[in-house]
Amino acid sequence: MSIYDDKPWLRSYDAGIPAEIDLPATTYAALLEEGLHARPQRAAVHFLGRTLTFAELENASARFAVFLKACGCTPGHTVGVNLPNTPQYLIALAGAIRAGCAVTGVSPLLSPTEMAYQLNDAGVKVLVTLDAIFEKKLAPVAGDIAGMTHVVATNIADPLPWIKRTLGKWLKKVPCGTVGPLPGKTVTTLPRILADYPADKPAAALSPEDTCLIQYTGGTTGLPKGTELTHANMAAHLTQLTNWLNLGFGEEVFCSGFPFFHQAGLILTLTALRTANTQCLIPDPRNTAHICEQIKTYRPTMLANVPSLYQMLVDNPTFKTLDLSSIRLCLSGAAPFAVEAINALEAYTGKGTVLEVYGMTETSPMITMNPYKGPKKIGSVGLPMPNTRVKLVDVETGTTEVPLGAEGELIVQGPQVMKGYRNKPEETAHAKRDFAGGKWMFTGDVARMDEDGYITICDRVKDMLIVGGFKVFSREVEEKLYQLPEVEFCAIVGLPDDKRPGNDIVKAVVQLSTAARQQDPEAVKAKILDFCRQSVSPYKVPKRIEFIEAIPLTNVGKVDKKALRK
Repeated sequence: MSIYDDKPWLRSYDAGIPAEIDLPATTYAALLEEGLHARPQRAAVHFLGRTLTFAELENASARFAVFLKACGCTPGHTVGVNLPNTPQYLIALAGAIRAGCAVTGVSPLLSPTEMAYQLNDAGVKVLVTLDAIFEKKLAPVAGDIAGMTHVVATNIADPLPWIKRTLGKWLKKVPCGTVGPLPGKTVTTLPRILADYPADKPAAALSPEDTCLIQYTGGTTGLPKGTELTHANMAAHLTQLTNWLNLGFGEEVFCSGFPFFHQAGLILTLTALRTANTQCLIPDPRNTAHICEQIKTYRPTMLANVPSLYQMLVDNPTFKTLDLSSIRLCLSGAAPFAVEAINALEAYTGKGTVLEVYGMTETSPMITMNPYKGPKKIGSVGLPMPNTRVKLVDVETGTTEVPLGAEGELIVQGPQVMKGYRNKPEETAHAKRDFAGGKWMFTGDVARMDEDGYITICDRVKDMLIVGGFKVFSREVEEKLYQLPEVEFCAIVGLPDDKRPGNDIVKAVVQLSTAARQQDPEAVKAKILDFCRQSVSPYKVPKRIEFIEAIPLTNVGKVDKKALRK
């Protein structure tokens, strides 16, 4: 038996968290019904000053489910939701699940070609989209999406009937577009559906193994892949999360900048709906002034953001003046969170409030979390969750376990692991592979585990650099650079070394602080190099340093290393 089979992480669990939790043999649709009816008068959503109760959300989503059935949607069909974080997203999401359909979140940032690819690949029959996207992106490619029969358009101000009276000037800034006929498609609007269809209680026949979500990977290599997550995946994962975080039923207020089309944002909203908890919707996560207003007005108990957004909040002077005593958790994931930045955030939210997590779309998404009550090792992503097994294997072949403290690719088993990639059996077989007599999900992430079972993510396998035969983990060098006051954001990328094939040149791309931008660039470069020479091994020292106006980020706030390499 290996050390990982002994599960060393269990001794670091909070008291009362078992190694194995009894998982419900049910569908997420059934859990959603319970959540929608549990606290009917409780606020489900706060959005731009408008509050939607669970009773109102239940009613609207039931009407949307009836509409879907009238369109011929049954279990096995897919509904696409192409919206920012708005009440309409939740109406469409809950309505589609209650009708027995799978849901795929479609990023509003996709190009027309990218949108058409996802809608075809996911087999979308009904699409819900903003009127601005309808006109500018969907209309030019709608003829290429053969399986799409119905399009539902909405404007961001639709759930705000009072807005014309109170926010007339703001309304002029709301993106809008012209909605018209599409050849071969039936086009309608969400307000018309909510007015014309009855709020009959849906009764779709579903099994736990039916697909609930088709969430698309970022497509950093090749075309994005549709990750099929089942109702069993969702029911199990919500049970893991609510136990680990000690989530109260009808007692929490979530405030998250994660978009719903990203699995991290989606699991939070699915959790809130199931547990009758309130959500403050953030349609534009870069608008930190709006987030500060939500925190001040609604006093959330939990924040959830990518590290870059937390850093933007800390940089907002208003954030530093807020009463943050209601916040018990600041979940952080999707990207590494520099130790210095965590300390800066906790100076306002309280020591131990930041809880780093790790996961991926293919695992619903959480694999590990730092303990809610127990010691949080800053810089680590915590412990494997209950009912979850992990191992670390050699990066080169993936066939041999590495010992505690050594770097290896993280592989995982658990009830939250995906069914597979939609219509991509070869990619599924590559991701879910045999190891030691079982099927394991190979994450593509390099990590190490300490003697207490805490896991630290070192790098993506594809981001790991080779210099002179030595491995260089980009996160390690980035963590060092963040100790410099001159560095606001940074990224380490590898460039091909033409003189030594198979090796990389270490390059640092740096977004300077405001103060550093006033200094001599060559002097700042010299300081960075001198610091690196004292802080890391010679082969890890960047050979090139480039200053950039702004580090490019993906649509969920991760550093876009693909763009930087180009």
